[in-house]
Amino acid sequence: MRFETKAIHKGQEPDKTTGAVTVPVYQTSTYLQDGIGKPRGYEYSRTGNPTRTALETALAALESGTYGLAFSSGVAATAAVLELLKPGDHMVAGDDLYGGTYRLFEKVYGKWGLKTTYVRCDEPAAFKRAIGPSTRLIWLESPTNPLLKVCDIRAVARIARRAGILLAVDNTFASPYLQRPLELGADIVVHSTTKYLGGHSDLVGGAVVTSDRTLYELMKFHQNAAGAVPGPWDCWLVLRGLKTLAVRMRQHQANASHLARFLKRHPRAERVYYPGFGGMVSLELAGGRKALDRFFSRLRIFILAESLGGVESLVCYPPQMTHGSLPREERLRRGITDNLVRLSVGIEDRQDLLEDLKQALA
Repeated sequence: MRFETKAIHKGQEPDKTTGAVTVPVYQTSTYLQDGIGKPRGYEYSRTGNPTRTALETALAALESGTYGLAFSSGVAATAAVLELLKPGDHMVAGDDLYGGTYRLFEKVYGKWGLKTTYVRCDEPAAFKRAIGPSTRLIWLESPTNPLLKVCDIRAVARIARRAGILLAVDNTFASPYLQRPLELGADIVVHSTTKYLGGHSDLVGGAVVTSDRTLYELMKFHQNAAGAVPGPWDCWLVLRGLKTLAVRMRQHQANASHLARFLKRHPRAERVYYPGFGGMVSLELAGGRKALDRFFSRLRIFILAESLGGVESLVCYPPQMTHGSLPREERLRRGITDNLVRLSVGIEDRQDLLEDLKQALA
């Protein structure tokens, strides 16, 4: 079964009771049991819910994995992976990553004794050099946020395997339509389902996919024990989004590549970041803070807002928005300059988007 077909059918068979072709929203907290120790498959919706099961099955299929787990946010999904570690463990992470992930690593798990070394994510040898006796996990984003670097997942997976450590990849920016890290040797894939998987800026959610049963059971235990699970309505919204993921990603990508070519020729764009695929484009804008403010105020279609991956085009200012949790010196060291702008290119008409950027840059 090919990707587009999986996205519509995996985990989403017609309802056996009514024949409904869309997975029902099981809006319930608890379930009838036929006797003590005799549940009918579900007991309590923190532990499991049929709508969530459908989503977890669908996500696992799209990522070429065996087991899926849905969470209430992408950060909650990341936390579930970190709970595989213990105080005193060491992790190697790519240096260009979402500010919320950095905050979780440093301000939450750092206090618990987790140590993190950051290396250039586009240099696989840097990960090998950073591995020590207590290293248990490598964390990657690819493409990265916000500089859109592409990491050699297969090469880093070989390094991790030889060292006997885990590799987790945040695949949010690519989506499983464009990249499937498990096929490249990763042990765990993480998503913010808020973004491309949901696709309509109307939910917050996260997910983890793996093919390792032991890892799955450990993270499943954490999912139930910590309770950061999505409600059935949010799960249903992600399922709806998955059905159109392939067609949306094709349009996101066509629009983004069109705008990236325009920006690379524009004198106001000092530098343009676009990996050649996907729907994200970043640029460094000439002219200082006043020019940035004018640019943002003049946009008519692009919306100044956090997040990404929705059908509408968004623009954000990473230094104060997505990466505001990084100290300025740390941001600059990682290449996140004070004039960096990040575009999440939507699926509107590409000429309308181009004209919006053109008039805002004028």
